[in-house]
Amino acid sequence: MHLHKAIPMGAGLGGGSADAAFILKALNNMFDLHLSTEQLIAYALQLGSDCPFFIINKPCYATGRGEILEELALDLSAYKIILVNPGIHINTGAAFSNVKPWRKEHNLKDLAAMPIRDWQQNIYNDFENPVFKTEPEIAEIKTELISKGALYAAMSGSGSTVFGIFDKKNEPEFKFPDHYFNKWV
Repeated sequence: MHLHKAIPMGAGLGGGSADAAFILKALNNMFDLHLSTEQLIAYALQLGSDCPFFIINKPCYATGRGEILEELALDLSAYKIILVNPGIHINTGAAFSNVKPWRKEHNLKDLAAMPIRDWQQNIYNDFENPVFKTEPEIAEIKTELISKGALYAAMSGSGSTVFGIFDKKNEPEFKFPDHYFNKWV
């Protein structure tokens, strides 16, 4: 088996977790193991807390350690999304040790059902504050995306990638440094 890794480590995009989950699914198919989705999720959870998400591989609300998944009716096909990674590695363990989650008035499942234009004032990534303190360059990316009209921008997971969601009619040009990875999807 050869794995060509295209998503950088520490980027907050779940690249390693996705690889692990898709290998489990591939082995299940290749060897006709007939493992159910629930069984695959249980195996994936042994590999990492966010691995079960990639077994489903659809928008989900996750609870527990990440293994209790409820699919969300979230469709972003009417939008353009830019991913910007400055090449800074964020250690996942360090990110978790510095985060201070706080209870919100509404859960993310309810907030995700709101219009995207309302997300910026209501949906927060608890990893941003500690990461932005040590890596202000990442905070600057988020500010830049919002200033160019992003309906919502946030750091992805615990890593250094920032994404912005834009109306399809608004695809602004950015002048990021050459070493940045940035891609419209």
